[in-house]
Amino acid sequence: MTDFTSNHTVARHKPPKTEFMIYFGIIFLATLPLATITWALAAIRSASLTDKGPVKRAWSQARIITPMIFSA
Repeated sequence: MTDFTSNHTVARHKPPKTEFMIYFGIIFLATLPLATITWALAAIRSASLTDKGPVKRAWSQARIITPMIFSA
């Protein structure tokens, strides 16, 4: 008996589609002001700049939210 499950090709990562990138951009721009405010408040509270700046915060939020939209 032949085992076909161990002789399969590895799925390659597809580049993001245009629609996904448009939604990502919109969500990124929408989360940027709030991320800037929360970053500034955290910097004031701790009296130092945090490792994660406002752009990085907004980018990570967009990376979390956008796939949720497409999986629904």
